[in-house]
Amino acid sequence: MGASLSLGTIRGIRVGVHWSLAVVFVLIAWTLSTAVFPRTNPALDDGTHLGMALVAATLFFASVLLHELGHAFQARRERIEIEGITLWLFGGVATLRGRFETAGAEFRVAVAGPLVSLALGVVFVALALGAGLPQAADGVAAWLGYVNLLLLVFNLVPAAPLDGGRILHAALWQLTGDFGKATRIASAAGRGFGFLLIGGGIALFIGGSSFSGVWLAFIGWFLLAAAAAEGRYGAAQQALAGLRVRDVMEPEPVTVPPDLTLGRFMDDVVWRRRHTTYPVVEGGRAVGLLPFRCVAEVPRAEWDVRLVRDCMLGLDEVPLLQPDEEAIDALALVSQSSVRRGLVLEDGRLAGLLSITDLARALEAAPRRRDSAAPDEVAGGGRL
Repeated sequence: MGASLSLGTIRGIRVGVHWSLAVVFVLIAWTLSTAVFPRTNPALDDGTHLGMALVAATLFFASVLLHELGHAFQARRERIEIEGITLWLFGGVATLRGRFETAGAEFRVAVAGPLVSLALGVVFVALALGAGLPQAADGVAAWLGYVNLLLLVFNLVPAAPLDGGRILHAALWQLTGDFGKATRIASAAGRGFGFLLIGGGIALFIGGSSFSGVWLAFIGWFLLAAAAAEGRYGAAQQALAGLRVRDVMEPEPVTVPPDLTLGRFMDDVVWRRRHTTYPVVEGGRAVGLLPFRCVAEVPRAEWDVRLVRDCMLGLDEVPLLQPDEEAIDALALVSQSSVRRGLVLEDGRLAGLLSITDLARALEAAPRRRDSAAPDEVAGGGRL
């Protein structure tokens, strides 16, 4: 889930928002101002209800951000790199780079977010009950306490990708010692819960509650898709277990200098060795990646005046990998990139090129690797 707008960093963790957040923000604010607060605080006027709704919606997403920061800070304590946090349509997601070394580490990271939500719910309820706040502030605090505790309960349902599903996965991993089996069970639970929500949504829609039914079915569809993705990722994690980037990359890709004209590039390079992308190297150091499609978009009349550096992607636009990085981590980065390629660097120098095709071949070869492995190696493959 890529961020559309960056909000900056919090203790070194990048925070961004996806455009879909605006949709649910407006929906929450509209529902609160026209239905919830007029019912709970009828003595207040419409303008006050709207102000309460805007404050409540903002603090709600601040609560979601704190929830995700709970995951992120605990992951950092477990020595797992944090890619960032993105707030979007269904709340928030903290993207971690790396894998859990133990079931205990996964459990601690999974439970950290719900503990934050529990603390927030208790604090807001306490403010509403005993702080003697003005009526408008009291109404906002009461709703925030209710919604944080409600989301806490929902999020603890033992179905991936919810936090409860990750807690279930950690527990099964610890009990069975089999990471793959734990992933399959948690993913199946997630799919089952998704189907349940879709069925409930359809029932509500038929019963006349069309908006609630459609929204519940939409959430169920999202959980169903996310649970399936969790299962696929778990299978890929097992298939690529033990492999490093250096094991699957192209170690000697065709490179080009940045000051080569596009005409010479077409005549001297492409004519002999046609590839989708070409690493750009200057003075022995990688400076970018040239996609062939970018060259094809340049008018032929300009090939003799335009240079490779005019068309290449800079290092900030391409996944940068290390040779000893785990292949499963590289898969996540490369698959999210628009070029589906990553430059493998060692002290700034090009060590190789990794494509999504290289990783796909490694996944296809996984059964053959398992068949040729010793029995004790296969048995230990589930604990990553």
